[in-house]
Amino acid sequence: MTEIIDVERGRKIVVEPLTRVEGHGKVTIHLDRDGQVAQARLHVVEFRGFERFVRGRPYWEAPVLVQRLCGICPVSHHLAAAKAIDRIVGVGPDDLTPAGAGMRRLMHHGQIFQSHALHFFYLAAPDLLFGVDAHPAKRNIVGLLAEHRDLALRGVAMRKLGQELIFATAGKRIHGISAVPGGIHKHLTAEERDVFLRGEGMPTPATAADWLCELIDLIADYHRANASWIDDFAAFPSNHLAMVGGGGALELYHGKLRAIGPDGRKLVDDFDTDDAFDHFGEHVEAWTWLKFPFLRALGVDAGWSRVGPLARLNVCDGIATPRAQAALERYRTFAGERVVQRSLFYHWARLIEMLHCAEVIDGLLRDPALLSGPLIASGARRRSGIGVLEAPRGTLLHHYVVGDDDLIERCNLIVSTTHNNEAMNRAVTAVARQQLAGVDVIEESMLNAIEVAVRAYDPCLSCATHAVGQMPLEVTLLDAAGRAIASRVRG
Repeated sequence: MTEIIDVERGRKIVVEPLTRVEGHGKVTIHLDRDGQVAQARLHVVEFRGFERFVRGRPYWEAPVLVQRLCGICPVSHHLAAAKAIDRIVGVGPDDLTPAGAGMRRLMHHGQIFQSHALHFFYLAAPDLLFGVDAHPAKRNIVGLLAEHRDLALRGVAMRKLGQELIFATAGKRIHGISAVPGGIHKHLTAEERDVFLRGEGMPTPATAADWLCELIDLIADYHRANASWIDDFAAFPSNHLAMVGGGGALELYHGKLRAIGPDGRKLVDDFDTDDAFDHFGEHVEAWTWLKFPFLRALGVDAGWSRVGPLARLNVCDGIATPRAQAALERYRTFAGERVVQRSLFYHWARLIEMLHCAEVIDGLLRDPALLSGPLIASGARRRSGIGVLEAPRGTLLHHYVVGDDDLIERCNLIVSTTHNNEAMNRAVTAVARQQLAGVDVIEESMLNAIEVAVRAYDPCLSCATHAVGQMPLEVTLLDAAGRAIASRVRG
């Protein structure tokens, strides 16, 4: 429901909540004296402190505790915490046993695969296929099933594949328990492997890859037909941050961190994840609980970066799996620029990553090392540990300091959506200037366009802010004197 409230010198339009994202938020838009948008902000207005909650708990509980941040991407937190705790027990990523490393990678790629499927088919596709100005009752997975049934059912089936992979490797589809200090506590059984390779009740990874190649054809055609809109929608220069593997290849589980500027040049030398918190600072503002991470070498104003699928394809030199590499080359040729700055290209990039995950999953399922052998490695105890990986939404960092009594003394998390905070604010500003400047009547489609800009980043606001309760998304227009002249709430 949308409510319009009359206030002095105008109206108050409040949108509550921001739809088709994980979590909620609030937007304020500031007008200058000429009625033009001078500033727009994405606010997150509630807080819970997971960094405090885990203090005093035994370090081995961290991988199970911190994933309660989110029900959408718990595997990412489970594994980032596990990687940090590995370092505390003296185990590096290269020290894991073949079974431990393989099972974790299978879990991780299954998580990214299902999360991307959820976002694209359930959250983003309704806008792309029906249009930003379609009726709200139609812009959802039910509407997609009604008019694009085969496409929607493929999306549901691919998400099931990812969820079942998580169940087989993590022990639960949500909030798994498998990753332990130094490794993992179970193998993949031959029966579990064969279910996936035969595609019992779900597509095989190879079939999913075929579907994704067809879907990439569809998204390429969509971009071609809608270039005039896409090229001018929430497009702005930025830095980009992501993990890379050997030879600069796309890497989602473990590698070095690379940051590039808008022109593609490295901002700093690629650095080890153990050193991550030496390179990042966090800035805070009074109007949001969402922090603003930045590269210390560049400072607060210039050091912010975009993360996630768009950034990962901008940062990497290539992709190790052949079909995803071919899709990347096509994507870059179409974009016509090495560093893509257009926010709606996030969706195309997301599909290429899904294709890569399908290829990786197929290879991991055929690796006999996952079926037997030691599961846990050990080493010399350390006081602190840092775990970094590429979550579906971007670079995720966990840092823990542990006392001699094995209890966590300090915890700091920089979550993927937090990295995108500045970018999302700039995207909201850009679209608000297109849609709302100087208008007398604010239409629902204008507000949805602002949501589309935020949805491109697939934010998980509950993850990023560690928030409980409800955080309404509210759009408020302020005049040059700071007075509310229009506001709108959906709720």
